[in-house]
Amino acid sequence: MNYTDTELETMLLDLESDTVERKESFRGDAPQKVREAVCAFANDLPNYRRSAVIFIGAKDDGTPSHLPITDELLLQLADVKADGNIVPPPTLTVTKRNLFGTDVAVIIVQPLDSPPVRYRGRIYIRIGPRRGIASAQDERILNEKRKHHDLPFDVQPLRLARLADLSRRFFEEEYFPSAFAPEILAANERSYEQRLAATKMITTSDEAIPTVMGGLVLSAQIRNFLPNAYVEFLRIDGTAWSDPIVDNLLIAGVLKDVVLRLDDKLVAHNRVAVNITSGPVERRTPTYPLFALQQLTRNALMHRTYEATNAPVRVYWFNDRIEIINPGGPYGIVTQENFGKAGIADYRNPNLAEAMRVLGFVQRFGVGIQIARAELAKNGQPEPEFELSPQHVICRVYPRTL
Repeated sequence: MNYTDTELETMLLDLESDTVERKESFRGDAPQKVREAVCAFANDLPNYRRSAVIFIGAKDDGTPSHLPITDELLLQLADVKADGNIVPPPTLTVTKRNLFGTDVAVIIVQPLDSPPVRYRGRIYIRIGPRRGIASAQDERILNEKRKHHDLPFDVQPLRLARLADLSRRFFEEEYFPSAFAPEILAANERSYEQRLAATKMITTSDEAIPTVMGGLVLSAQIRNFLPNAYVEFLRIDGTAWSDPIVDNLLIAGVLKDVVLRLDDKLVAHNRVAVNITSGPVERRTPTYPLFALQQLTRNALMHRTYEATNAPVRVYWFNDRIEIINPGGPYGIVTQENFGKAGIADYRNPNLAEAMRVLGFVQRFGVGIQIARAELAKNGQPEPEFELSPQHVICRVYPRTL
């Protein structure tokens, strides 16, 4: 919801509202408190189903603090969504508005259809003036809310899957400890099913049906339920599709293994030039910077569509280029015109993005392409090329000349 100035002015002065917070500045502990508020508003435990607002540059009584609303401040506020501390990434907008003749920064937070949302491993909620950590009962309410919304595909149920198809050992030893803060784990009295539901691996603790995300993250047999959940890697000795294939691998299984096995292939086929004549220390320069390839391949895994297609993610390595092909075109606010621009991001699979963050494969959201461009430029090679359609995204990366 995009509120009018009149509506925002009314909300600014409504000191009883529990969908409004005010901060005089964005210094001290305000960045943390704002992120906690964003998390709580996105969870929408009272089920208001309307946008909440955080005003930056207003005192507790609604009067202005006359904070300069600079472009730098707006970028800092926008980073609340992208810095990877709130998962899944919340839907919010940041703008400068003139209210009662004074500029203030306004963060509008949309309630998420697939709660719970966590900030640094803690689920924040708000009821009335209280903002705090969710109890087990609060979590159950948030999990139940998912049943009543048009859910993203990544948390829809895998009807043919069963709880036994998920790796309990991997979940309890690796994933869950990485998803929640230490003090939450220490006080944890939740059952295995409740922990799975809180991380969206199953629909609810009562139904215990694995979700798409649960299958992707925890099931080694995910292709029994999602046949297209794999990566096809080919190394082609030439520049044409008809040239000989010298290496091929179908990479499937739990998400962590897929990413790491794909990384192994990227390392194995990446030639490194060694220069021992241009200086006192030998220089090693790869044909492709590994970090750039990791950003682009993980971006494909995160943003691909699993619906209405049997196509996998494809990574085809030719002698003169690498092509990364993922099914599904630009999504949401991302269009062919603004694709790849800094600050423009949307998530077909927001909960899968959360899982990749928990597993350590994503540090920030919405900057993978920018990081890849910077790494390629640093290595002395051209920017990646993108071919977009409603059905696919093809990324072509060209090598450094050795």
